[in-house]
Amino acid sequence: MKPTLLILAAGIGSRYGSLKQLDRIGPSGETIIDYSIYDAIRAGFGKVVFVIKENIEKEFREFFDQKFDGRIEVDYAFQEIGKVPEGLRYSAERQKPWGTGHAILMAAGKINEPFAVINADDFYGRGSYQSLADYYRDWTPAKENDYCMIGYELGKTLSEHGSVSRGVCRADGCGLLLEVTERTKIARDARGIAYLDEAGNSFYLDARTTVSMNFWGFTPSLFQHLEKGFLEFISLNADSPKAEFYIPGVINDLLKRKAASVRILPGSDQWFGMTYREDRDLVIARIGELVKAGIYPESLWK
Repeated sequence: MKPTLLILAAGIGSRYGSLKQLDRIGPSGETIIDYSIYDAIRAGFGKVVFVIKENIEKEFREFFDQKFDGRIEVDYAFQEIGKVPEGLRYSAERQKPWGTGHAILMAAGKINEPFAVINADDFYGRGSYQSLADYYRDWTPAKENDYCMIGYELGKTLSEHGSVSRGVCRADGCGLLLEVTERTKIARDARGIAYLDEAGNSFYLDARTTVSMNFWGFTPSLFQHLEKGFLEFISLNADSPKAEFYIPGVINDLLKRKAASVRILPGSDQWFGMTYREDRDLVIARIGELVKAGIYPESLWK
């Protein structure tokens, strides 16, 4: 059974300043999404589903549909603020989407096989897609709550141009995830790598700490968990204009209730992404190095 790649591309990208999902960073005008799908195809994925805002559908289809025709099946799901359970109200001040958990939920009904979830603006490396595809190669419905994630070393995921947020992972001795804790305002200073708590206090983390970069492996059972969890979330947070339904919170709840297990698969490649516009030059340089090394062709789709 070929897994599906679910790409979360509905984010506004306020820190970056533009529609970075379509920013051309490859030598032949490729986006990071192009490299993600190229790696997924090589790993044996059979379908890609984009989660986007409906008002950018035309741009996405014009950019991607033709180049993927005959290579991989493509579908779209839309994340909009108004897509909430019928009869529930929410704050009129709401401007942002409801978070990554809600974004994944929008793809319910379009995916009936194991699937990977990634961010549109992150480069994860070929090995990560292969690891996840291999993990689910012999999947059966009897393993419906058997999930996984690609874990990366914190020190290899920082930006030189500002602080970042990361999901710090705690695992047992067998490599199973126990908990993900969101840490914000993480940056490198003269003493090491530190994050700030809500009071502004600094706490240092080992550079080898495993973090989640939002590369998850799920089965269709997740949609049932998300539907139930989002109903509870929005019932409690309808009046909040900023509360978001994040996937790590859902995972922590499932792990606490022993309703699912999550295997951490070590990321073997260098992660990089475009959190800030200033990150763009470094991303272009790293892509160029990979092309020069023969890992990617000069033009992905010729």
